[in-house]
Amino acid sequence: MSFKTEHQPGMTETPAPQTRGFRLNHSMLRVKDPERSLAFYSRVFGMRLLRKLDFPELDFSLYFLAALDEGETVPEDVGERTRWTFSQRGILELTHNYGTEIDPDFHYHDGNAEPQGFGHICFAVPDLDAAVKWLDDNQVRFVKRPEDGALKDVAFVTDPDGYWIEILEPARLGRLGQT
Repeated sequence: MSFKTEHQPGMTETPAPQTRGFRLNHSMLRVKDPERSLAFYSRVFGMRLLRKLDFPELDFSLYFLAALDEGETVPEDVGERTRWTFSQRGILELTHNYGTEIDPDFHYHDGNAEPQGFGHICFAVPDLDAAVKWLDDNQVRFVKRPEDGALKDVAFVTDPDGYWIEILEPARLGRLGQT
């Protein structure tokens, strides 16, 4: 018998057939300064800009980023690339509301300050020690290092807007949550 899901109160036993093909495509973060955020996510995390969509009549732009696999091809045709982007998994959407970048007092709630809400996004890395060194070399601010606290082998850093980013190496986490 193949794995279907863990069972917990509240979980539906069998997904409705109407949900077949549903997938989580992207998560969105609002950013104050898109140039600063694009530099951070592309330089530090190797993400590529798949598509930028501008909505000047609504005073915002959207930037869709992904960490592509080596050799992965993205359609060059703009319309096809837009359709392709919205069919992927693990996309990060950065939303820039025009004017925030010039307001020195403006900032977004990071979700971890009170009242808490949104928590973090997460990057799985092939080598946590090498990733920590890379993050240190790039002067990324750590909230928690892998050796700190009760939860070992998991790090948290922040992006330019203060959003938390979890960093983990899947190979180290096989016993996570087990006593």
